[in-house]
Amino acid sequence: MKTSGLASFAATVLSGALFATAVAAADLPPIVIKGSHFFYENGTEFFIKGIAYQQDVSTNGSTSATGKFTDPLADQAGCTRDVPLIAALGVNTIRVYAINASANHDFCMKLLADNGIYLIQDLSNPVDSIIRDDPKWNTELFATYAGVVDALAGYTNTLGFFAGNEVSNDRTNTDASAFVKAAVRDMKAYIKTKNYRTIGVGYATNDDAAIRDDLASYFNCGDASEAIDFWGYNIYSWCGDSSFTESGFDQRTKEFEKFSVPAFFAEYGCNTVQPRVFTEVAAIYGPNMTNVWSGGIMYMYFQEANDYGIVSLTGTTASKLPDYTALSSQLNAVRPSNTASAAYVVSNTVASACPATGTAWAASSNLPPIANAQLCECMVSSLSCVANSGLTGNQTADLFDTVCGLDKNACAGISANGTTGVYGAYSVCTASQQLSFAFNQYYVSQKSAKTACDFGGNAKVQSGSTSSSCSSLVSAAGAAGTGTVTAAPTAAGASGGSGTGSSGASTSSTSKAAAGMITVPALNTGLLSLGVYVVVAGMAGMGMILL
Repeated sequence: MKTSGLASFAATVLSGALFATAVAAADLPPIVIKGSHFFYENGTEFFIKGIAYQQDVSTNGSTSATGKFTDPLADQAGCTRDVPLIAALGVNTIRVYAINASANHDFCMKLLADNGIYLIQDLSNPVDSIIRDDPKWNTELFATYAGVVDALAGYTNTLGFFAGNEVSNDRTNTDASAFVKAAVRDMKAYIKTKNYRTIGVGYATNDDAAIRDDLASYFNCGDASEAIDFWGYNIYSWCGDSSFTESGFDQRTKEFEKFSVPAFFAEYGCNTVQPRVFTEVAAIYGPNMTNVWSGGIMYMYFQEANDYGIVSLTGTTASKLPDYTALSSQLNAVRPSNTASAAYVVSNTVASACPATGTAWAASSNLPPIANAQLCECMVSSLSCVANSGLTGNQTADLFDTVCGLDKNACAGISANGTTGVYGAYSVCTASQQLSFAFNQYYVSQKSAKTACDFGGNAKVQSGSTSSSCSSLVSAAGAAGTGTVTAAPTAAGASGGSGTGSSGASTSSTSKAAAGMITVPALNTGLLSLGVYVVVAGMAGMGMILL
């Protein structure tokens, strides 16, 4: 970090504003967490003045039709065009929903830093994410998320990561939260294992009245190593020229008065009344809210079919819309009251109580296993009967139906249930690895009869062996795969490593990486009929220090 740049930066933040000239060509000092607030390293409180910055992407717990998206942090021309416009808004943070971890982000991240702008990055992408109606946490997801962490951890203006966005969005899918919280846990541990500076991992939720209290409590409860470091709230209840009470902001603020980690609006900007006047900005950064909330992120920069943008693109030219002027006027007018870190006494130190499972909440506090690729590789090496390579998703699904139908006990070690909190040790492995485990379980139960390792020519016998480095892992998992393995992965792991889609194929070619475009293979749906859950998380990060 350049001393001269930091000195200029400190003088600037003390005046309550951020300007590009103050931090030109200098690393931004990381944002740190103390209690439920963010701070600059010099002790000045940090409020997020943010905007969502990405075109045509959705990672809110549903699959993407194409799996294609543009990585805005790898688009030099786009960053050159947009970052000055974003900085002029009075913005100090952007939220990006998906990146290509194998692309180069140096140019855009430096340009953002030069303009005093931090990044909050989602770890998932439109296909590689935890799906609300078929939640999994596995080594493939872990590798994808870890790839994002690795790609961004070296930038001091990486503020933090979201391990999920609106995954559980109503009472029918709250069980999915167990898998997202496992991703939070594993990504936090990965950041520590890689010796990156401490960067927070959080979650962004929708505003569903039936589950919002339980959601916030669930992700905040329990051991700190499993809980979120910050909480993002996607809220659109302030429409037009509303008010603190009419919008419900007063009630949401009261609900988070004793929350033990920072909370902020991860999305806001209702567009049912147009043009938007953004009067909620004065409230978000006003005296009624700043003791509880750490700012917000307006949705969004680009004008698209959903009509939330403030800038329209014609070819490569960006044009300001009326909403741009309105937002700029509001953001540049606010001066939130800062509490110095030294004067801030943390009083909300108690985490929330975990909600009990029942009719209103279906996620167990017992989380899926750690996504350890080495465990899965060791398991396959130890087997005597394994699945053939190259099976399609449909073939794999049919074969799971066959082997689990023949012997349900054969699949106990690969099953997962987010509501009961019962998970097989190998529920985090790839579909192919899980199928091999099930095949071998059946083969052993049939006393290694030759015909028991065939499955229509889709299985084969091998000489299984367990190396010394694998023995403790396989032993902890148990013969039936129902044991508990606590060993954490030391690398991204998973077949294909970081930047790899769920099929194990590379997610981008050289030309696509250069353009910031990534195409993700279709999800393997082979486990849907069994309710087998796989969990994967990965996140790279430098950005915040927990005090």
